Amino acid sequence: MRHFGHIAPAVREGLFFQEPCEFGAGSSPRTLSAALGATLYSPATRPRLADDVIKQAGRGVVSMVLCLEDSIDDSEVVGAEENLVRQFADLDARGVEVPLLFIRVREPGQITDVVQRLGSAVRLLSGFVLPKFTEERGVPFMEALGNAEKACGQRLFAMPVLESPELLHLETRAETLRGIARTVDKYRERVLALRLGVTDFCSAYGLRRAPDMTAYDVQIVGAVIADVVNVLGRSDGTGFTITGPVWEYFRLQERMFKPQLRRSPFLEGRAEELRTALIEHDLDGLLREIELDRANGLLGKTCIHPSHVAPVHALSVVSHEEFSDAQDILRPERGGGGVLRSVYTNKMNEVKPHRAWAERTLQRAEVFGVAREDVGFVDLLAAGLAE
Repeated sequence: MRHFGHIAPAVREGLFFQEPCEFGAGSSPRTLSAALGATLYSPATRPRLADDVIKQAGRGVVSMVLCLEDSIDDSEVVGAEENLVRQFADLDARGVEVPLLFIRVREPGQITDVVQRLGSAVRLLSGFVLPKFTEERGVPFMEALGNAEKACGQRLFAMPVLESPELLHLETRAETLRGIARTVDKYRERVLALRLGVTDFCSAYGLRRAPDMTAYDVQIVGAVIADVVNVLGRSDGTGFTITGPVWEYFRLQERMFKPQLRRSPFLEGRAEELRTALIEHDLDGLLREIELDRANGLLGKTCIHPSHVAPVHALSVVSHEEFSDAQDILRPERGGGGVLRSVYTNKMNEVKPHRAWAERTLQRAEVFGVAREDVGFVDLLAAGLAE
């Protein structure tokens, strides 16, 4: 699979200076953690879940979480597990390409139980999402994951969700973070990415952000995100990929919006009109939050509606300007450091301080591609929404 792989090759060629690379469930953890993109959550109770997975893959989704936790009622868990087993068997029988599939569980015992019940269809499973992760709760989850790996004979990743009250509350945050850091470092080879559970953070204080506000505008939440990145997102080799928080609103009507975007694949001067349409369709808050995610060191995003996927992916593509700066900074002859004027002659590139940024930018460029010099976000969004 590849990002923007659902659009025609000729269109991709017109959009990308460097096209996104191909990857799959067997790719390196480094590639997969960067490539997760918009991870779409779906309740495991959906009766046509296999059809949903195939449909979303055809629309550009490359990672999905099938949820047995907060998205379903406590009374539905047994039926949801049975449904998951049936739907995986259905997908396995069809032999189609699927996104990276993860199951969000409630307790460690579900991991080994579900893997056993999946049988041969476990080949379609990439791993598990582990809720309310702390050192105390996390170790049993990670041990269960190791046992499941041995039982099925294939690699399974963990994506811990950082959302516990102990992480939010100031008096316990530092020690909770240290415990999480110890745990994920101990099981580093199994941890694909860390996810932020901002809805649970807000719940602890009876808060809910409005559609014109980002998670970073809620200061108590923004402070936790900053601390998580501080401890767990460092670029010195000890850090992990940390994904952006969920965006809860989805009033965007794609069927009405897509024709506006598709009138011309290259806009023909209509960029400002379409940007206005994006704001009118309640995407303004989401777009601002995606930009703030990246500015704060996060990559990818939890999504609960398909309309969020294309904006996340469009804003994940590396601009030609970013790519040029990153390449220039990382040239071998720049190894000694120094300061240079950017290729676009509009900024200073300081080689040593900007090196980690440049390395991350080229990693993102590998999986999301590099836009052509005259291609912007709206062009990429239009292509991403194409059917």
